Amino acid sequence: MGSFSIWHWLIVLAVVLLLFGRGKIPELMGDVAKGIKSFKKGMTDDETPPVQTGKTLDHQEGETVRRDTTAEKSHS
Repeated sequence: MGSFSIWHWLIVLAVVLLLFGRGKIPELMGDVAKGIKSFKKGMTDDETPPVQTGKTLDHQEGETVRRDTTAEKSHS
C-alpha cells in the first residue's frame, strides 16, 4: 500500500504530458539549464577580488590631521 506500481507512474506521466504537452517539457528543462549556468557564472564572478576604487588619503611628512569635536560635544 505504501509503494507505487508501474501503472501509477504511467498514469502520472500521461497526465503530465496532457497538461504540459510534448514541447513544453524540453523547453522547461532548457530554461532550468540556463538558470543553473547563470547561477554558476554568478558564483565564479563573486570569487574574483573586488577592484578598489575608493579614495585614499596620502599622509605627508609634518602634516597634522585634526578632528572637529565641537559637533560631538553639542550632542552630548
